[in-house]
Amino acid sequence: MSQVRSPAQPARLLVVEDDDTIRETVCEAMEMEGFTVTAATNGQSAWDLLNRHHYDLVVLDLMLPGINGLDLCRQLRQGNDGPLVLVVSARDTETDRVLGLEVGADDYLIKPFGMRELVARCRALLRRQGHGAAAAGNLEQGDLSLYPGECRVTRGGLELKLSPKEYKLLELFMQNPRRVFSREQLIEQVWGIDYIGDSKTVDVHIRWLREKIEDDPSAPNKLVTVRGFGYRFG
Repeated sequence: MSQVRSPAQPARLLVVEDDDTIRETVCEAMEMEGFTVTAATNGQSAWDLLNRHHYDLVVLDLMLPGINGLDLCRQLRQGNDGPLVLVVSARDTETDRVLGLEVGADDYLIKPFGMRELVARCRALLRRQGHGAAAAGNLEQGDLSLYPGECRVTRGGLELKLSPKEYKLLELFMQNPRRVFSREQLIEQVWGIDYIGDSKTVDVHIRWLREKIEDDPSAPNKLVTVRGFGYRFG
């Protein structure tokens, strides 16, 4: 059932959900995050896929026609090389959650849930197992994902609209976490050595970028000011 996956490949997800709307929404969100996604509408088709293909993570509903989610999880855990399992269910009692974990689920997420939380839970599980959740070359920091090949940035699964300068600033910071950049260094790297405008333009673009990536732009915790030196990411 298991195969060796190159670290350069995106993580492979199997979404097992009989509700069309939920299944399509989850698949779209995970594909936007760089995962390779396959969908199944019932337990039997999921089991057939799991016996033919390798998956790193299964996003598994419990209320399924045919083989239910609990039985499918039990079957997966009979071997030692099965995928990670994230249960998503409307069953929200403590007993339900404990039962899901006891039959072998790695995490349990109660419906209704937000896509940002689902993405974060999947990434956390994959990180703990040493899997790369995105294609090689992509950059991740917390809820931010940057895709250099596409010049695209997402936050919690939602695409951000960045100007070219904002994108270049964020890419530079994410490529160099914890490094402090002065205004002059940022101008040279992003605007170019021939730039002759006011260096305060850096502060303006930093402020605009914070408005898009920070929970509270007035108290940033991603893109922080190092007084007397410049700016640091992370």
